[in-house]
Amino acid sequence: MELYLESGLLIIIVATILWIYSVIIRNASIVDIFWGTGFVLISFYLFFFAQSISLRKIILLTLVSIWGLRLTIHLFLRNSGKPEDFRYQKFREDYGKQSYWWISYFQVFLLQGFLMILIASPLAGVFLCGDNIPLNIFDYMAMGLWLIGFSFEAGGDFQLAKFKKNKENKGKVLSSGFWKYTRHPNYFGDSAVWWSYALFAIAAHQYWFIAGSFLMTFLIVKISGVAMLEKSLTVDKPQYREYIERTSTFFPWFPKKTNT
Repeated sequence: MELYLESGLLIIIVATILWIYSVIIRNASIVDIFWGTGFVLISFYLFFFAQSISLRKIILLTLVSIWGLRLTIHLFLRNSGKPEDFRYQKFREDYGKQSYWWISYFQVFLLQGFLMILIASPLAGVFLCGDNIPLNIFDYMAMGLWLIGFSFEAGGDFQLAKFKKNKENKGKVLSSGFWKYTRHPNYFGDSAVWWSYALFAIAAHQYWFIAGSFLMTFLIVKISGVAMLEKSLTVDKPQYREYIERTSTFFPWFPKKTNT
C-alpha cells in the first residue's frame, strides 16, 4: 500500500505541474490529455518498484500502456489548435476569471488526480501482490475482454474523427460501423477495458481492488460520459432523437426497426 500511495503522490505532483502550465496557456483542457498517460505512469511506477515480476504483470503493463498512450495521442490530436473545452469555459464564466484558476486546481486537476488514484485500484491489486499464481481462465477472459473493449473504443474514436473531417457531415449523426450497435462505442469500450483490468485482479486473488472498475463505469455512464453527452446531443442535433429510438444506449446490440 505504501507504493500505491507513492504512485498517487506522483500523480498529484504531475497534476500540479500541469495546472501551472494550464494557467500560463489559459487552457485547462490539457488535463483530459493527461488522463490516459496518468494510468501508464502509475502502472510503470508500481511495476518497477514492486517486489516481484510475473507474466501477468508484464501483460497488464503492456495493455495499460497501449490503452493509455493511444487515448492520450487521440485526445492530443483532437484538441490540438482548438479552444478550451466548453466545460472549462463554463467553469470560468461561473467563477470569474480571477478566481477560476485556483478553483480549477482543486475542482479539475486535483479532483481528476484523486479519481485516477482510486480508479487505478485493480492495477495496484495486480502489480503489488507478490503472487505466484499462474495464468488462469480469468486472465484469458481479461485479455479477450480487453481486445473487445479496445476495438470499440479505438475503432469508435477513429470512425468519429473520420466522420467529422467530412464537412458534408456537419449536423449529421454517425450511425454506421461501431456506432450502429451502440450510441457510445468509445465509452462502452473504455468501460470494458477497465473490467478486463478487474478480471486480472480477480485472477491474482485481489478481489476488493475491482472497486476502481465500478467507479470508472459509474463515472462514464452517470457523470462525465454518456449522461452529459446525451443531454447536449439531443439539443444540438434533432436527428439524434431518431438515432436514440433504434440504437442501444451503451451495450452493443442490433439496431431496432423503426417506422421511419
